[in-house]
Amino acid sequence: MSISSLSFDIQPLESQTPGRDNFSIKKESLPFTIRVVSNAADLEKAVRIRHAAYMRHVPNFARDLRSAESSDSDPGVIVLLAESKLDASPVGTMRIQTNEFSPLALEETIALPDEMQGKRLAEASRLGVTHERVGRMVTMALFKAYFLYCQRQRIDSMVITARFPVDRHYDRLLFQDIFPNLGYVPIKHVGNMPHRIMSLQVGAAHDLWLEAKHPLFDFMINTYHKDINVGSTTVYQPQVQPRPQTAAPAAMTA
Repeated sequence: MSISSLSFDIQPLESQTPGRDNFSIKKESLPFTIRVVSNAADLEKAVRIRHAAYMRHVPNFARDLRSAESSDSDPGVIVLLAESKLDASPVGTMRIQTNEFSPLALEETIALPDEMQGKRLAEASRLGVTHERVGRMVTMALFKAYFLYCQRQRIDSMVITARFPVDRHYDRLLFQDIFPNLGYVPIKHVGNMPHRIMSLQVGAAHDLWLEAKHPLFDFMINTYHKDINVGSTTVYQPQVQPRPQTAAPAAMTA
């Protein structure tokens, strides 16, 4: 799944401005901000909301998430933090790992198919949001931040593992099973809980959502959210050389 084999005229969403490229882009403010964790205090907030969310749904596994994981500061990893504008409390988090420096975490469990080898991939994990009413909006905005980050990093495919019933959300976002005949697979880095392994081609997402008349198309594509900032980088900058990639860098407009 490669961006370089596709052509689409949309600019990276974080750089869109109203009227640019004939798109009717509207501006929308959110009651929270999303940014890349850049210091220990931010990471502590992300860990706090992550642990609270997992305690509600998978308490046995959540006991291992009371503190930051070593993976949070690995090369090629960022942690997103959604923070309330009202009181600066954490309302959501997500971790994103690219395969630039090392294989994706899910590859500890299963080898990806040949057609994904050499591609630029990004796996989202450790999604956690507040149980309050704003939680659904936070989830949507974190997914948009994930998509924006993948565009910015020239990622070919977004990859996730999802347990039931969370996987239904990704079905609705038009993610596809990487292993359609396997169903739910015990995944090592999520406590061996059964998850589906799914992906969405970044370069194809725009047209897929447009053709499907997806209800989130305007939110994802035609709305500029200044409160979502994936342009900053984490403080964790280990001097590690990236893995060689066999695929040419993905081509897209800048």
